[in-house]
Order: sequence, then C-alpha cells, then structure tokens
Amino acid sequence: MNHDPSAPPPFARLLQHRRVHAGKVVDLDLDEVLEPGGIRGLREVVRQRGSVAALPVLADGRVVLVRQYRYAVDSFVWELPAGRRDPGETPAQGAHRELEEEVGLRASALEPLLVFWTTPGFCDEVMHLFRATGLEPVPPRPEADEKIEAATFTLEEALDMVKRGVIREGKTLVALLLEAARRGGLGGLDAPPDLESPSEAGKPR
Repeated sequence: MNHDPSAPPPFARLLQHRRVHAGKVVDLDLDEVLEPGGIRGLREVVRQRGSVAALPVLADGRVVLVRQYRYAVDSFVWELPAGRRDPGETPAQGAHRELEEEVGLRASALEPLLVFWTTPGFCDEVMHLFRATGLEPVPPRPEADEKIEAATFTLEEALDMVKRGVIREGKTLVALLLEAARRGGLGGLDAPPDLESPSEAGKPR
C-alpha cells in the first residue's frame, strides 16, 4: 500500500501480501487483511499511480469532450480529456499535458474541482478533476495507440447526452453535473436515461 508517511496509520492490518501482476498501467495485488470490526478477508486490489482529468470550457460556455474506443467496455466513449499522471508530475502539470496531447488546447487557468476515488471497491486510483479556461489552440500530441475525436457541445447538449445515456463515463458525469450546478441548475435532468446496456449505448450508429 502507498501511504503518506504523515497520514494516520491504516485502518486495516496487512497479514500477507502478494503482487500477482506488475503492468505498464496497473498492478494487481492479492492481500490478506484484517479489517475494522475483526473482518478477515482476501482482497484483490488494483494499484494505479493516479489520474487527472479536465473539463475544457470555451469563452462562449461550450465544453470540449473527446470520443475514443475503450476496449474494456468494447464501446466508443464520450469523456473528458484525461490520463494517468507521469512519475514526478503534479496533478496540475498532468492536466495541462493531457489537454495539449488529446485536444490541442493550452489553458491559462486551471481550477481544481474535486479529488476522488474512482472505484474504491477494488482499486486505489485517485482522480484529480479540474476546470480549464482561457484556452488557446496548440498542436495535439496523441499517443501512438490513441485515436481521439474531439468535439464541442453546449452544456445543455452535453446534459442531454447524459440524460439519453450517451455519456456514461464516471468522471465526465461528475464534471458536467458540477458545471451545471455552477451555472445555476441541472438543465432538466429530471428523468432517468433509457437503460440500454452501456455497451450498446457506445456502439457507432
């Protein structure tokens, strides 16, 4: 486990640890632990060094999202520009880098919005979420294995995509709802989406 030395001791007592897989993106640990309340269990935990994401907001209020294929869910996913933090990189530096790489935008202002766990049931990933403004174009630098489509939407259009189940990715939902609340409402998000499977929602039409 990666604990801040200045933080309080962990709640759980680690009895036995085994690293099952060490990968480029994530590691997988198999830990036997004694948790609060005397619960003893074997936990499979995905370890990840942390991620960043930014909601780019243009001067006219439109937002920029990216669409790319995600193999894990076999779908084309609308989401924020985002990625893993590089070693030694601050969250803000990572967000600036991802904006330039994925959508070719440089932000003069980067406002921290939230820091949250993405999937604490099995993963220790910490997501740093920002709001990016004062945007100017720069040449994008996508990675070799990325094919990214960027598009702009009014907030109302993006919220309608949420309502229709077109946008289903977690950090993007959080950012758009925060932006809607910031502007004084949730844009009529008063009905649940059509609950087709996420895989079908992400298929090209």
